[in-house]
Amino acid sequence: MTDDNIKYDVVGGPVRHVPVMLNEVLSCLQLTATHSNPLKIVDGTFGAGGYSSAMVEAGAIVMAIDRDPNAIRDGADLVSKLAGKLSLVSGEFRNLGKLAHENDFNNADGVVLDIGVSSMQLDEAERGFSFQKDGPLDMRMSQSGVSAADVVNTMKQSDLTRVIGILGEERRASHVSRAIVREREKMTFSTTLQLASLVEKTLGRRATDRIHPATRTFQALRIFVNQELEQLGEALFAAERLLKAGGRLVVVTFHSLEDRLVKLFFKDRTGSQEGSRHLPLVNHKDATFTIDGKGLLKASREEAEINPRARSAKLRWGERNENPAGKVDMSIFGLPNLVSLDALQLKGD
Repeated sequence: MTDDNIKYDVVGGPVRHVPVMLNEVLSCLQLTATHSNPLKIVDGTFGAGGYSSAMVEAGAIVMAIDRDPNAIRDGADLVSKLAGKLSLVSGEFRNLGKLAHENDFNNADGVVLDIGVSSMQLDEAERGFSFQKDGPLDMRMSQSGVSAADVVNTMKQSDLTRVIGILGEERRASHVSRAIVREREKMTFSTTLQLASLVEKTLGRRATDRIHPATRTFQALRIFVNQELEQLGEALFAAERLLKAGGRLVVVTFHSLEDRLVKLFFKDRTGSQEGSRHLPLVNHKDATFTIDGKGLLKASREEAEINPRARSAKLRWGERNENPAGKVDMSIFGLPNLVSLDALQLKGD
C-alpha cells in the first residue's frame, strides 16, 4: 500500500526532489525509448537522480556526476536498480570532460546541467543552506573547504559587501556587511538562524515582503562558497569538448546570474556578432553550436503551480556542430573579481 501524497520516480522509489522541466529536458535531448543505439548522456548534477532515472527510462545510458558525498551515497541503490545503464561518479561538474574520459564515456550525445542547490540540501538543516531551519552555517556542497561561517567570520567588510551585493544582488549589502562585522566582534557566527535573524533585524521585514530579508545574503554566500559561477562557466566549455556533432547541451538555471552565463556562452559559441552595416566584423569565430529558434524555454504554468521551484526556471539548449571546440575563455562571462576562497582558507589556517 502506498501513500497517494508521495510522488514516485520511474524506478519506483520515493522522490525527495522533483526534477524541474523534466519533459522539456527530455525533448531537447531528443530522447525516446525507440533509439536503436542508446544515447550516451552525462548528467552533470545528479542530485536525487530524477533526470538520470528518467533518461535511462527513455533509453539512454547515463554517466552522472555529483560532488555531494550524500548524493553519491544515496544514489547507490538507484545505480544498482538500473543495472549497468547508470554510473555515478564523485566529482565537480566543471571537470565533466576529465571524468567522462576516465570512465570511457567520450563523444557524448548529451550533457544536462541543473544548476543550483537541491531540495535535499535545503531540507537538511545540518547542511546549513536554509535560513528557515536552524543548523550549522555551512552551505558546502562538497562538505569540505571554506564554509559560510568562515566567510562571515573572517572576510573583510569591503569584500563581504561585494560578495553580498554582486552574488546576492542585495541593494543594501553594505548595511548587511556592516552589521555582520559589528556583531562578530561580540560573538562568532555558527548557525543559520544567527545570521538570518541579524539580516532580518538589519533590513527589517514588512508583511507585504514576498521573500525573507536574508534570502539574497544566503544566496550570495552559497554561490561564493561553492564557486557556482566559475563551476558553471568551466562546465560549459567542458561540455563543448565532450559532445559529438549533433549532441545536445541542456542547462536549467534558477536565477539571473546563472542564466546570464549560459546565454553569454551560447551567444559566443553560435557565432553571434555585434556590429553594423558600416563596419566589418572583427575577431570572427566559427560557430560550435546551433540553436533552433530562440533556444529558451520556461516552465509551464501548470508545473509552476505544482512545484514552486519551477517558477524561476529557465532552460537553454544548443546542438553541437562539427567545428572544433573554441578556445576556453572565461572572460566572456565577465565574472566579478572577488576575494578568492584560497585566501580565506589561508587566513583561517
